[in-house]
Amino acid sequence: MGGNVRHDSRADPRVSVTVGSPTYDASAPFCPGTLYPEYAFGTAGLGSSANHAYAGVREALALLGLDGDHFGQDCWNPLSGIVQPGDSVVLKPNFVRDFRESVPDHGDCLITHGSVIRAALDFVYIALRGEGRIIIADAPQNDADFEAIKRIVGLDEIQEFYRKTAGFDVEVYDLRPERADKIDGVIVGHVPLPGDPAGYATVDLGTRSALWEINGLCHLLYGSEYDTSELHRHQHDDVHEYCIAKTILNADCVIGLPKMKTHKKTGLTANLKNLVGINGNKNWLPHHREGTRAEGGDQFADDGMKHRVERAAVSQFKRVFPSLGPLRPVLAGPIKAVGKRLFGDTNTGTIRSGNWYGNDTTWRMVVDLNRVLLYADAEGRVRDEPVRKFFSIVDGIVGGEGNGPLDATPKAVGLVLAGANPVAVDVMAARLMGFDYRRIPVLTRAFGDHPLPLVSFASEDVVGLSNEDCLSGSAAALRDWHIAFEPHFGWKGHVELDAARFGAVSETAP
Repeated sequence: MGGNVRHDSRADPRVSVTVGSPTYDASAPFCPGTLYPEYAFGTAGLGSSANHAYAGVREALALLGLDGDHFGQDCWNPLSGIVQPGDSVVLKPNFVRDFRESVPDHGDCLITHGSVIRAALDFVYIALRGEGRIIIADAPQNDADFEAIKRIVGLDEIQEFYRKTAGFDVEVYDLRPERADKIDGVIVGHVPLPGDPAGYATVDLGTRSALWEINGLCHLLYGSEYDTSELHRHQHDDVHEYCIAKTILNADCVIGLPKMKTHKKTGLTANLKNLVGINGNKNWLPHHREGTRAEGGDQFADDGMKHRVERAAVSQFKRVFPSLGPLRPVLAGPIKAVGKRLFGDTNTGTIRSGNWYGNDTTWRMVVDLNRVLLYADAEGRVRDEPVRKFFSIVDGIVGGEGNGPLDATPKAVGLVLAGANPVAVDVMAARLMGFDYRRIPVLTRAFGDHPLPLVSFASEDVVGLSNEDCLSGSAAALRDWHIAFEPHFGWKGHVELDAARFGAVSETAP
């Protein structure tokens, strides 16, 4: 696994952008309604209606010129330069959670749609020529119901289609070793899960971690659970460790299948932020630094005395609450209600927990994870050259705006993006969302010299290839795409494109 990597995603700034129907109009197992020449399953495997998402993925691959000499023929194999027969290939969707915070449904704007996953799966299958493994895997939010996600996405139906039609086993794994039980967002217990059948490996980036720059502040780091001692054991001094699922590290190729959404801590989530889902223990992941900016933190957007009082009160709660045992489920709701009344609700305009543009922590963790994916071998050793291949297909057919990533509002735009470099694809995604990538640290800091580079080109080199003329050309120079995602309220007024430079935006797609 992870042998000689001929395909180098670091060198390819091209991003295809397909504009199509802004709806998901097929049902599981999401077969295409058109008999494409390269389709592996013949008329017996066709759907009864159109599948515009499948068509969008197919066109996005064609726009990149992948195996272009054979497009339109039954031998067209667009992923042949990325996936080889015998490879182990992981499809990494965004399965963050099965429900939104304030609305009792997922709105098609939280998780990668099954029709996009199915299209990517079919082209990987063509490239494997029946030899190798295809694994759909993710580690969702700690309180997500993976069985509910599988039902929403139609994974059981997709697996059954492949078993019956191709005699091929598509593997599906929840990479979490445990799930958190929450009441009103307060963790009251944990439920063990099977986890990654391949196990986990510790990857230490050491002084090559983006967190090494702020070693003097590592004692302020906060992860995903109340107990920060576990995080501090893995993020301190010259130690910057991540617990990575070995199913990911064993892969020869990872196909990123993110959802295009806003994000409260990083501005947007597409490829780069999607790699939080390769972790076996998210409490090793720094999400913010406790305290106000004057104290070295990035938890709050200002240095008001109220925040200092809040920090002290919340720190005491986090210290005491885990020891309350059976009282936790009884007290969680009332305590959370009191906290909202005193300090505000993070879903309705209150900025805390690093949910704003000044978060100087999460982007570091995200960039680290992207270096891990590219450079860490099957045993977790960090090599000097890439050890696995990467390719991206972004589900932007219905995106998520506003209070993303967990309580987003649907944004139907009909986009599919594809490309070999996750940074380039995310820069283009930011531009199409109406955001200035230069104001998004997770993007700007992914460029530049580093011992483990993610790109070998400049941001100005990112170029679009599209079925819409106005979206073809330099991402930095695009002016005629008139659609704007509403940022998370902690980013509003900071991340939007300069209207004087790019022209006014509206809610109407071209």
